[in-house]
Amino acid sequence: MSNFVFVIDTDKKPCNPIHPATARKLLTSKKAAVYRTYPFTIILKNVSTKKLSSVQIKIDPGSRVTGFALVKDNKVVFGAELTHRGSAIKASLESRKSLRRGRRARHTKYRKPKFSNRARPKGWLAPSLRHRVETVLTWVKKFIKLTPVTGISQELVRFDLQQLENPEISGVEYQQGELLGYEVREYLLNKWDRKCTYCGVENVPLQVEHIHPKAKGGSNKISNLCLACDKCNKKKGTQDIKTFLSKKPELSKKIQLQAKRPLKDAAAVNSTRWALFNALKTTNLPVSTGSGGLTKFNRTRLKLPKTHWLDAGCVGTVDSLEVLTTKPLLIKTVGHGSRQSCRTDKYGFPNRYVPSNKIHFGFQTGDIVKAVVKTGKKVGCYVGKVAIRSSGSFNISGLHGLVQGISYKFCKRIHSKDGYSYAT
Repeated sequence: MSNFVFVIDTDKKPCNPIHPATARKLLTSKKAAVYRTYPFTIILKNVSTKKLSSVQIKIDPGSRVTGFALVKDNKVVFGAELTHRGSAIKASLESRKSLRRGRRARHTKYRKPKFSNRARPKGWLAPSLRHRVETVLTWVKKFIKLTPVTGISQELVRFDLQQLENPEISGVEYQQGELLGYEVREYLLNKWDRKCTYCGVENVPLQVEHIHPKAKGGSNKISNLCLACDKCNKKKGTQDIKTFLSKKPELSKKIQLQAKRPLKDAAAVNSTRWALFNALKTTNLPVSTGSGGLTKFNRTRLKLPKTHWLDAGCVGTVDSLEVLTTKPLLIKTVGHGSRQSCRTDKYGFPNRYVPSNKIHFGFQTGDIVKAVVKTGKKVGCYVGKVAIRSSGSFNISGLHGLVQGISYKFCKRIHSKDGYSYAT
């Protein structure tokens, strides 16, 4: 089933999300009109007098994908997954860095030195990390405008590294009982790519194993733990890793280095967690938090599949959860283009200029359009992102590939360019 539909009244105040079938009835009876396509929102033609329900936004921040779940009365009514473009930003910055370095190497004396004004402010984040915080906050603010939100829940920390290193820390409820095992196991599954450390086998039950045997003084620290299949675990027994892998010194060295290496994605999430938490507090809504281990514990207990948006629904304290949707909105951050005044060929030489006029015939590149072509060689219905030309012959890229040479006369905009692409 699809996501619930957002509703706003004639004063553009948020109302309760409604079932898609109810939204179709309102549109058919002309009591409402389509306000926005992504996420799908309708606007009522009168002021709503219904009592507003309490809706909570739950967020599962990720390095590459962030999950959203809107929960009303312990029911997930809307799910979304936001794909970040941190790697693209990093690549662009590295390209700019190489170009600037080349200019500095030319010894152009007229250029003033700028190395003295590069101090970073307190709380500075790399652009690729700051992008994650800002895009998540952008979508939280969008949801607040479309539905009556009363609170936000965030998975504050992917892995509590301090608690993993020192299990004796007390005072926090989630560190007690069987939940501690979920925290450790989830960390190890991510760190060792869900494979046996020694033989690399996948899709088999994996056991937590001590690299330096506990019988010979090995600790329970996370840096001394790995995953092993039953066969390798029994074969290793209480042997030291150097003895067990004496005929494979390269593998032994690789395992010992990997054991001390932090997770790149987990490090990215941990470095932005407080920045995101403080950004969410600017919405003036109560913000609660939970750990990654608690999220997995809730998801496993509720027997839900592993997805980003369902993980978001399981963030924090969850007694029960009913999922009323199966098709989350897939959002991909694509940006608004570049500020380049000219384009270059593969060797870096300028070969064409970018026109200053970005809008032609009422369209701009990046708009999502629907084109119904009834005559000519390209008869059909096309939906997708449009690339405009001043001649009026547009290109449309959608699920069925790129279609070129569609006249603007056949196009109708269904969603304005906003820096994101969407799928369901």
